[in-house]
Amino acid sequence: MTNPQEGPLQLGRPTTMPASPEEAVLDRVPNPQADTLYVARFTAPEFTSLCPVTGQPDFAHLVIDYVPKDWLVESKSLKLYLASFRNHGAFHEDCTVAVGRRIHDLLQPHWLRIGGYWYPRGGIPIDVFWQSGAPPKEVWLPDQGVPPYRGRG
Repeated sequence: MTNPQEGPLQLGRPTTMPASPEEAVLDRVPNPQADTLYVARFTAPEFTSLCPVTGQPDFAHLVIDYVPKDWLVESKSLKLYLASFRNHGAFHEDCTVAVGRRIHDLLQPHWLRIGGYWYPRGGIPIDVFWQSGAPPKEVWLPDQGVPPYRGRG
């Protein structure tokens, strides 16, 4: 199977970890249910990046929901793309929005939202949300299921 934008898919082939999000290749595959409105969800509970100031690791729980049109994001390439942030220095807001926009630009779905639920840095948790616009009225949108950070209280 080939990706119409980049050639052969990474799926089913040995791959190496991309050194950065810019080097990572996101693959897309045709949506076999393109005539149906539905929500697809990816959850990445162990997303990691680096603080651009201190170089210390930051951790997040990402939830990506989208209503596909003609394309689906291929999950192996998504996993490699998300893992490429492990040595990438950027603020929480930048990481979260960059992931959402990159997927949206590749797929051009009916709708996409991303929730970045970041663990505390300096004692303050930062949650970041981005969506491409209003969701289609005909789809059921489940809650993202990530409770707000409560610490020990």
